[in-house]
Amino acid sequence: MATSAVPAAITQLLALLRDPPIEGAEVIDGPPTTDVNTQDVIVVGWMPDGDQAAELQQEFNSAGARTRDETFAITGWIDVWSGDSNFATVRARVFELLGEIEQRLRATNTSPEAPTLNGAVLWAELAAGVLRQSYTDQGARAALGFTVTCHARI
Repeated sequence: MATSAVPAAITQLLALLRDPPIEGAEVIDGPPTTDVNTQDVIVVGWMPDGDQAAELQQEFNSAGARTRDETFAITGWIDVWSGDSNFATVRARVFELLGEIEQRLRATNTSPEAPTLNGAVLWAELAAGVLRQSYTDQGARAALGFTVTCHARI
């Protein structure tokens, strides 16, 4: 029996975001290992302000202590750069990518198990986001930290 659903949930979230590929964006597992300043990226399990990939809490499901409920949050980061000073463009793109994540977490006829991360959890949802904008020597940048909240029974 698994002690946590977190590893499987992260793996399945990555699978949902990678297949089919999101046009014009690279989906990365954990901290970037190459320069991502020239492309749009979605990073699962990392934010630039810290190394926290997920935070979890567990408690017994009922008397008898046979199963546990686990609630956790997977962190993520969307980063969009441009070569000019137009914040409207990068801001719109970062929210377009956030919308793509949200859509992929919804059940559809072709992906009925998406809200369960293909069975890894009881449910998952896009729960929070924080927009950041900055201007660099490479142009306008919009970034959005997001949280996918999950609930599992282990």
